[in-house]
Amino acid sequence: MDEARRFNVLSIGRRAGKTELGMILCARPETLRHPVGWFAPNYKDMIEVWRSISQRFAPIVARQSGSERRLEFVTGGVLEFWSLDNPQAGRGRKYKQVIVDEAAFVPTLYDSWSYAIRPTLADMEGSAWFLSTPKGRNGFWKLWQYGNDEHEPDWASWQMPSEVNPLIPRTELEAMRRQLPERVAAQELDAMFLEDAGGVFRNVMACATAEAHGQAIPGHEYIFGVDWAMSKDFTVFTVFDVAERALVWVDRFNQIDYPMQAARLKALAQRFKPSQIVAESNAMGLPIIQQLANDGLPMATFNTTSGTKDAAIRDLALAFEKGDIRIIPDPALINELQSYEVLRVGQNGVPVYGAPEGMHDDMVMSAAIGWTRLASAWLAW
Repeated sequence: MDEARRFNVLSIGRRAGKTELGMILCARPETLRHPVGWFAPNYKDMIEVWRSISQRFAPIVARQSGSERRLEFVTGGVLEFWSLDNPQAGRGRKYKQVIVDEAAFVPTLYDSWSYAIRPTLADMEGSAWFLSTPKGRNGFWKLWQYGNDEHEPDWASWQMPSEVNPLIPRTELEAMRRQLPERVAAQELDAMFLEDAGGVFRNVMACATAEAHGQAIPGHEYIFGVDWAMSKDFTVFTVFDVAERALVWVDRFNQIDYPMQAARLKALAQRFKPSQIVAESNAMGLPIIQQLANDGLPMATFNTTSGTKDAAIRDLALAFEKGDIRIIPDPALINELQSYEVLRVGQNGVPVYGAPEGMHDDMVMSAAIGWTRLASAWLAW
């Protein structure tokens, strides 16, 4: 609660106290003066919390409606309960705070948040808390990633095991860890988002062991990968150490015009003295590349087509699979890699890759572009 921002996502192990935290958030003096919404995945989960909160808050309840699942407090505040069996639940209301309990178990969470719940916070500039044990890579995971993105300052995320609850006997948790399959314990007790077996990149965390290089190490060769963007997407520069076969630095930004992007790339090149800068040449990329080459940078082009993208992604995926690559443990980079997926198969039989709805894949493409040249450079080296 001390570290909270406006939007907060807590991935926490079973029996760690997430629903209790939600009740505490509703009981704060500054909250009890305003309308609050409590959302649960289904009616059964909602009704259990409704009964518990109704009993606990009874001394300050001025009016209670069982049919509407609504509590009105003597302090002037209101607490309403909703089941997200209806993805549009809460639409039309206005809240100072919302709690989404067991958020990972709401199949429509991302859409419900975007279209129904988020607008309820606009009038009062309200806050939100998403509390859950994870369930794979779904909408809850997408929201959790916002808290690890430096470009989303309104979001905060935490990941905590069941052991944070001091009231559960440690012998119980130890017994569960001995008896449960490792993957089950990782998800249910350690609150880990398990890597989707259907994802493109596997073994990502095992490869996230590289140390960041703020500047060149004498005697080392560097290669850059560049993925350009202009508005909503991000421009990404990835820096690879050829000898270490490692991605050692990332520069990621958006809403900066092309001349400023070129200036940032020049500044990064001054620090690392790369042997090659491989940049996407599609759209506005080619004129920028030509200008940078005229300015003395060692530019090379990567023309993105369905075929070249498929080959680059496959090569990068194989490098992770075999452990041939290492990356810095940058949360945004890891999140993009782990969520990257095959969206569909094109008419030509080539997979169409991308990020799930609401997410980005610019870091993946920058890394793939850089790796295409680094792999060949390593063979020559």
